[in-house]
Amino acid sequence: MQEIPVSIQPDLNAQKKILDLFHIGPYYYYIAEWEKLQLTYISPEVESILGYSADTLDVPFLLSLVHPDDQPLYLNNEATVVDFMKTLTNDQLVRYKMSYDFRIRTSSGEYKRILQQAIALNVDEAGNLLFTLGVHTDISHIKQGNKPVLSFIGLEGEPSYINVVPATIYKPTDELFTKREKEVLSYIIKGFQSQEIADLLYVSKYTIDTHRRNLLFKKNTKNPIELVIKVISEGLI
Repeated sequence: MQEIPVSIQPDLNAQKKILDLFHIGPYYYYIAEWEKLQLTYISPEVESILGYSADTLDVPFLLSLVHPDDQPLYLNNEATVVDFMKTLTNDQLVRYKMSYDFRIRTSSGEYKRILQQAIALNVDEAGNLLFTLGVHTDISHIKQGNKPVLSFIGLEGEPSYINVVPATIYKPTDELFTKREKEVLSYIIKGFQSQEIADLLYVSKYTIDTHRRNLLFKKNTKNPIELVIKVISEGLI
């Protein structure tokens, strides 16, 4: 696990003070680096909530812990978040908090309902998201068995969108990959990077990064090499 980048430490410290004051339950926070689709930092509080050491967690493993019934909802929420982000300017990107909840399995095998909230820390000049601050809060004590809710919370005067209906892209099915995921996967196997695939398919890099993350999630793999080996060995493409 890397140290928190110096360039975003001041922002993180300010956010942490706010979280300590107003949080509704036990929580841990993390820094996600979008370019590499990895977690740069996870706070040690994760062990008291999920039972896993921060050093053992990465994106594929965390996603593999999502309750099977919540996985299509999680993926649909992620896809909807990406679509919403594409409508925002660079300045607006850092003035929105994305929020939704899902169930996640702890090391003891029980499921806890987690509220995920994420906000952009910075973007580059081209509008590509660089780092996000995410917070996972245990809300099991106040919400159990209810339908997950997706919201975009506007900050600094931006309008909020509550109870957003996510796009229905992923459904429970025996077919593991969608048609578009298979298309993206075929380019990954050929060694193409996200921006190259985006250019070929006439979509944004954000969209391709989401597909890549979902592919890793669905096959419980940690990186593209492991993903390619697994899908080829299992004859999935």
